Amino acid sequence: MSTPTISARGLEKRYGKTTAVAGIDFDIAPGRIVGLIGPNGSGKTTTLKALLGLTGFEGELHVLGHDPRTQRDALMREVCFIADVAVLPRWISVGQAIDYVAGVHPRFDRRKCEDFLSHTKLDRKMKVKQMSKGMIVQLHLALVMAIDAKLLVLDEPTLGLDILYRKQFYKDLLERYFDEEKTIIVTTHQVEEIEHILTDLLFIRDGKLVLRASMDEIEQRFFEVMVASDRAEEARALGPIDERSVFGKSVFLFDGQPRERLAALGELRTPGIADLFVATMKGTYA
Repeated sequence: MSTPTISARGLEKRYGKTTAVAGIDFDIAPGRIVGLIGPNGSGKTTTLKALLGLTGFEGELHVLGHDPRTQRDALMREVCFIADVAVLPRWISVGQAIDYVAGVHPRFDRRKCEDFLSHTKLDRKMKVKQMSKGMIVQLHLALVMAIDAKLLVLDEPTLGLDILYRKQFYKDLLERYFDEEKTIIVTTHQVEEIEHILTDLLFIRDGKLVLRASMDEIEQRFFEVMVASDRAEEARALGPIDERSVFGKSVFLFDGQPRERLAALGELRTPGIADLFVATMKGTYA
């Protein structure tokens, strides 16, 4: 079995009397694309900061074999991070950005970056202040994809982009960057758009992991059943984790009930990530 890209045991972070991350455990293997999903204030950004060595923490955490608290320099040679793309200075040109990253990152491949940009409308002299937000994302993505990093962390990478740019971003990520040696962690509020690329899900709420599963496990564990009103009580007796009403019928969400038993009650389907998220976060926004 391969060594985990990330291994956390009892990972905890407090800000004064507030607990942002409450002693969580998880492993992420190489070659996985993991959605770290949670509402605002759930602890997901703090978790990412701990992984990247940007904040102190309690417990054990190893990222690519490094402790982010004491070995951050070595770690960052193997990690890439994209947050909201506003970080690129407005005065910089495409050529200057390429030259800068080539100068500071030992794993940067200039040829790969320029190849990616050749499929866009960007040229070397164009400055960030002349670009649309979609173009800035293309530049940022080109710079990152040209770095042979083992771990890519994406924190709301397509924030503020229209749907065409968002879809293209994830398409490029899969086709031009990802391979079985790399690991990607992505946080986003647009969970429906990343559903098809994920291999694993981590749901975080109030600093605790409330769901930790592969997408294969989710297909085997969770089922939604649309039940006619005369069988609703029978369905409730099986202990659903959520219930909602659609067109006069009740839709129940179950965790761990046998498929055959549920199929006898009504129409069965695997819930989408968004439905699963809403069900497990009930009361968070009260």
